[in-house]
Amino acid sequence: MADEFDKDGLGNVLLVAIMVCLVCSVIVSTAAVMMKPQQLINQELDRKQNILRAAGALPDGADTDAGGRGIDELFAEFTVRAVDLDTGQFTDAVDIAGYDPIKAAKVADLSRDLANDEDVATIGRRENVSLVYIRRTADGDLDRVVIPVRGYGLWGTLFGYLALEGDLNTVAGLGFYAQKETPGLGGEVDNPSWKELWPGVKLFDSSGESAITLVKKRAPAGSAAAQHEVDALAGATLTTRGVQNLVRFWTGELGFGAFLNNLRATS
Repeated sequence: MADEFDKDGLGNVLLVAIMVCLVCSVIVSTAAVMMKPQQLINQELDRKQNILRAAGALPDGADTDAGGRGIDELFAEFTVRAVDLDTGQFTDAVDIAGYDPIKAAKVADLSRDLANDEDVATIGRRENVSLVYIRRTADGDLDRVVIPVRGYGLWGTLFGYLALEGDLNTVAGLGFYAQKETPGLGGEVDNPSWKELWPGVKLFDSSGESAITLVKKRAPAGSAAAQHEVDALAGATLTTRGVQNLVRFWTGELGFGAFLNNLRATS
């Protein structure tokens, strides 16, 4: 007589558990594949929003500007170009549509290992090619240039965009789309009131050197120093220093400095 089937036996319990895991894995994998296109669309939409907000073209928390224009319509005014950071020249070496500078920075052949004295933003490696976003007026004059920036704060890397006005010296806006700073302290980089302090600040001094400074006490209004100053984040010394360092790095010679010089000379 055959042995009676033991549904509570260890072997059968393990078999059921394995089958349930396999079924769940298939369901999760299928869902991930099906959702991937929408995730990519959302990521692209988020990127456009952050660029537009840094450029002052889209208010925080809004999906349209004052005239009712949407994200895609506003972003269509910008031209996206790839830039060789060593030469400061535009390049066709990468496919802009699928290129991610941050991922490229992790690949030895596509990036530069920064020495300690070079790495003021504490990013480790810098991509060889990055992307810029340029908007011109109807007459063809430069109106906005937006560059991606990143650098270490207190708890992690801050990722964002810095927008410049057409003179390539005046800040139009600065915004971060990812950061791990302490809420209420370094996390105030996301505070609209603090971000409103950036437009109008001058990046470079009369000799062309980076002069942006985050300070606890501002210089007298109208002084040469005042035009380069932004209020420090209260109680967040390391985050403040990190923001200052990342702005100086990405507008300096190892960042977009050569590009800004070339664009200034040809515009």
